Amino acid sequence: MRRKTREIQVGSVKIGGGAPVVVQSMTCTDTRDVEATVHQTGQLEAAGCEIVRVAVPDMKAAAAISAIRSRIGIPLIADIHFDHRLAMESMRQGADAIRINPGNMDRDRISDVVLVARERGASIRIGVNAGSLEKDILKAHGGPTAPALVESALRNIELFEGLGFYSFKLSLKSSDVATTIEAYRAISEQTDYPLHLGVTEAGSLLRSAIKSSIGLGILLYDGIGDTIRVSVTGDPVSEVDVAYGILRALGTRKVGPDIISCPTCGRCEIDLFGLTDEVEKRLAGMKRYMKIAIMGCVVNGPGEAAEADVGIAGGRHMGLLFKKGEIVRKVKEADLVDALMDEIHKMA
Repeated sequence: MRRKTREIQVGSVKIGGGAPVVVQSMTCTDTRDVEATVHQTGQLEAAGCEIVRVAVPDMKAAAAISAIRSRIGIPLIADIHFDHRLAMESMRQGADAIRINPGNMDRDRISDVVLVARERGASIRIGVNAGSLEKDILKAHGGPTAPALVESALRNIELFEGLGFYSFKLSLKSSDVATTIEAYRAISEQTDYPLHLGVTEAGSLLRSAIKSSIGLGILLYDGIGDTIRVSVTGDPVSEVDVAYGILRALGTRKVGPDIISCPTCGRCEIDLFGLTDEVEKRLAGMKRYMKIAIMGCVVNGPGEAAEADVGIAGGRHMGLLFKKGEIVRKVKEADLVDALMDEIHKMA
């Protein structure tokens, strides 16, 4: 059961308060390059990304937000470090929200940031990060431990509440999975602000998928988390694929195709790897939830994937098209993918 949190708005998207878990990503383009950033945001949106974040390292990047925001269809978050003026200008240029880490920003200027956020109707993510905790907290805890992350988060909650600002969410990120889990579990027991989940600096696609599936998966199964980002060193579109894969596996959100494919064995007499890869490519960007099976054996395939909405099971130079475990017809191996896609489009 999902933990009940406060609801905030990031542009048109609701976070917390019982809303579905929101999938986010971040562009890896130079934000000052408007064309490149708009193009990559379009790719992310097509893959199912619901909120995009962009880096704002200087005033030129902040000034570009207006042009970017006017050409994309999903809310935009400006990612700010150190300079409160960048946060203020980003919101004035149309950012729907900002992400700041008060641990590396002049606390005396946070009130200026909050004033602009209130004026512009923007929300804020308080991004507590193991790599940039307040020095006194690091010293007290002997390092970036989970209790240290929680203390920083509680300190910043007190700061923002003292300024009369409540439209914020929290993240407590570490590159260590166990620390991340422990920190989020602890903070979820002490506050009802919405939580953005992520394992930071998770690495390449495979390593990130492993770390994120464990860290985010455990927390989501515990009912913790209102929005997520899978952090990948590489193409950010892959972050969205992994994020929805985690949500589908847990039954948290049923979005996009859930592809079931067997690992193959000595009975397999077709190019199952090639078939699966081709189906995944053709289904890229599909939003409707559907269980699709790609099995290598006509003997056991339909039965083992009986819960699938539709699927194919290969044999020697041919295969079976089946729905809900029932065989529909035989198909030549060369036509299997086309037959499967035709059936998927009919059902969708």
